[in-house]
Amino acid sequence: MIDIKDLIVITGATASGKTALSVKLAKELNTEIVNADSMQIYKYMNIGTAKPTKEEMENVPHHLIDILTPDQNFSVADYCKMANEKIQKIQSNGKVPILVGGTGLYVDSLVNNIQFSDIKSDEKYRVEMEDLAKEYGNEHIYNMLIKTDPESAKKIEVADRKRIIRALEVYHCTGKTITWHNQQSKSVPSPYNTYMFAIDMDRAKLYDKINRRVDIMFEMGLVDEVRSILNMGVDKNCTSMQAIGYKEVIDYIDGVADLDSVKDIIKQSSRRYAKRQLTWFRRNKKINWIDNDINQILKIYR
Repeated sequence: MIDIKDLIVITGATASGKTALSVKLAKELNTEIVNADSMQIYKYMNIGTAKPTKEEMENVPHHLIDILTPDQNFSVADYCKMANEKIQKIQSNGKVPILVGGTGLYVDSLVNNIQFSDIKSDEKYRVEMEDLAKEYGNEHIYNMLIKTDPESAKKIEVADRKRIIRALEVYHCTGKTITWHNQQSKSVPSPYNTYMFAIDMDRAKLYDKINRRVDIMFEMGLVDEVRSILNMGVDKNCTSMQAIGYKEVIDYIDGVADLDSVKDIIKQSSRRYAKRQLTWFRRNKKINWIDNDINQILKIYR
């Protein structure tokens, strides 16, 4: 029997088939989908993010897609606030929302009801860290983070300058690590009865799908999409433009790399990203690993 607090989550690696599976399930349950992909929130970024088309949505309502322009900032806290509002509205209509996406930080923060404390920021300190990173490289500030908060450092990529600086800033402002703050934020129980599913797929098959998807993206006009966004005045250093596929195409547009090498780099980066996603989700013991089959979901949920 459906509970008004129920929430179904479909996650997994990029290119594993989350969109098609979630649409089938939404039609079966007569419900709506809430996006949990950190790049599909941006307008105009359609091809490179594999954003579902109107045809692929099959008239199923999708929320939190195309809500920002590529030059706007958006935090995990912002996402959770908006996603919770959408989820609870869907539930109030007697439906079971389906949260769909592969951004593990978004999924976990929402499902675990992370409470984002109002930690003061220090603009001057952030600028200092940015200057250090520009002069000595991300590795320099990353090593600073290892010394102050080794637990956070394990979860943050060296290339993720924004999150490194934020973790350092939290320690600078509060004297406590962001890991400590995150642990404190988990003290409030989730308001949802969550059923979590991730698509399991043979690794070789997944990588082949990723490679083919990248080729299709270029056939669909990825280069023109990126050039169009830059022509709107969006800075190439914006968070949105650091997404896989976009930053590499910018190098091609700038004449730094040729098209074939860019394609290969995007394929390799996408495969590595998929591997990181799977590692992230494998740690979550609440996730049910399934084939691309709604019957397995329905068997567990119903």
